[in-house]
Amino acid sequence: MTSGHILEARNLVKRFGDFEAVKGIDVAIDRGESFGFLGPNGAGKTSTMRMISAISQPTDGTIEIFGLDPRVDGPEIRRRLGVVPQEDSLELELSVKNNLLMYGRYFDLPRRVIRERTTELLEFTQLSERANDKVDNLSGGMKRRLTIARGLMNRPEILILDEPTTGLDPQARHLLWDRLYRLKREGVTLIITTHYMDEAEQLCDRLVVMDQGKIVAEGAPRALIERFSTREVVELRFATDDHEQYFNQFTKFADRVEVLPDRILLYVNDGDDALRDVHAAGIAPASALVRRSSLEDVFLHLTGRSLTD
Repeated sequence: MTSGHILEARNLVKRFGDFEAVKGIDVAIDRGESFGFLGPNGAGKTSTMRMISAISQPTDGTIEIFGLDPRVDGPEIRRRLGVVPQEDSLELELSVKNNLLMYGRYFDLPRRVIRERTTELLEFTQLSERANDKVDNLSGGMKRRLTIARGLMNRPEILILDEPTTGLDPQARHLLWDRLYRLKREGVTLIITTHYMDEAEQLCDRLVVMDQGKIVAEGAPRALIERFSTREVVELRFATDDHEQYFNQFTKFADRVEVLPDRILLYVNDGDDALRDVHAAGIAPASALVRRSSLEDVFLHLTGRSLTD
């Protein structure tokens, strides 16, 4: 395994009958890195994550995790992984504490170690005061934190998180982000899938964007924004149901113009200058917004804005 890489995949392929879900991707993740997989539904993320988790075997290509081959070393690899699934599959009738105590037995840990880890993880996820409460009575954010605590029971070297903050309110999301930052500082490698672009910008050192089973872009979030977008975006709305009619009026003001059903986006270097030029040309939008270009602009530019399911 290449020095520093905790995971490497080369020409990774996954087929289901005649359908090729993952089409020969290459991925290298460094130890201690926070790495993201972005993509629309059906892009191949789930199939890729299952192979990375040593749950599903590749149809073709090679993958090494900790320098081991999942085809022959699956149990050893899984022993060193932590997995936080998209759905919280917790035991609702048990207490918070007993959920962790029970889960620790799956790793054949000594009872003393399980008790110690349970106490540590309850404190880490700020659930100590709810230790004896039934899980069914917890809020969504608390359940998510408990799921993350459970995924950390075996002190994993890699923590795989599938949509870790879906459905949570902003306060709960930011608390989870803080917990993940702390894990990264402790040297845990994070592999994350998310549909929240701001989350990817906050959490990921590097990421790949997948579409139709292939990797269409890779890099640090800020580098991808600089490569595929402009510094700023001007959003214009008009009192009409047909924004397409305005397209030709704006091509001279922007590097790229995108027409959406409800607004027009001007991709520019300086949004205020572009907006002044629009007004000077006698064009009066119903509303205008100048904002920083984001990873969401990159994502939608690369994968399209049409629904995939």
